[in-house]
Amino acid sequence: MSSSGHGHTPAAWTGTIISFIGFCVAGAFIVLANVPGFWAGMVLIGLGAVVGGLMRAAGMGQEPKRSAKPLAQAQAQPQES
Repeated sequence: MSSSGHGHTPAAWTGTIISFIGFCVAGAFIVLANVPGFWAGMVLIGLGAVVGGLMRAAGMGQEPKRSAKPLAQAQAQPQES
């Protein structure tokens, strides 16, 4: 498993699974030439993004990475000797 934990959260997994199901539904209905079924799959893809975003906002996503140094120190000029 990745040491950074990128994407290993309930929000990421849930959003991805819902979107993948929508992709499969849309793909199946496009082959069957069923336009309403295709658009239902497209709605599921968007729903996956919305659900993942809401879960992340509820605290089930990855914490934002913070810089090790404050911005002022990172941009400091080297001192002259």
